[in-house]
Amino acid sequence: MSHDNRYGMLNILVGGSRTLSRWVPLVALAVALTLGGGSVAPAWAQGTAINSGLSSYALGAGDVISIRVLGEDDFTKEKIRLTDAGTIFFPSVGEIRINGTTLGELERIITNGLRGRILVNPRVSVEINEYRPFFITGMVKNPGSFAYQPGLTVRKAASLAGGFEERASLKKIFVIRERDTTQTSKRVELDSSIGPGDLITVEESFF
Repeated sequence: MSHDNRYGMLNILVGGSRTLSRWVPLVALAVALTLGGGSVAPAWAQGTAINSGLSSYALGAGDVISIRVLGEDDFTKEKIRLTDAGTIFFPSVGEIRINGTTLGELERIITNGLRGRILVNPRVSVEINEYRPFFITGMVKNPGSFAYQPGLTVRKAASLAGGFEERASLKKIFVIRERDTTQTSKRVELDSSIGPGDLITVEESFF
């Protein structure tokens, strides 16, 4: 169906509506007719999907973050590199234990610390400037540590390390997860997710 025909159909539908409640589904229909079945989702919808992945990201040593309070430059702290100590000092709030918290949790801690005593309605934002690294060793061309990226997989991690060596075994790839207290090495697939601080080992194939 052409765009002209789509809009003609929409005008016929809209012509008979008189209330706001009946306009809402028509607006949704207009979006569906205009985009078509194979179109890319709107930017706001894509942003929601991307942000949902970051909402559970736990901060840790090696991450670099910035903390800003809207309209309050005295409370702005740019590019803080988190250390193994696991705490930072924030003006008027004091020492904050930060390792293991999410961005949202840290924002709430600082907001609650400033509200009332210092500011009436503080608006705090925390962003990650640089992720802590993951590690890859074994049969890759450039083993070492690399900055984590959201959505990282074993395949992408190997690509960052220059790719697999010719004798790499794609069926013998193991990961030790940073968050695993037992530090147990477990076999993974090429499309398995990798987190910050994880250690990937690619073994050699003998056949």
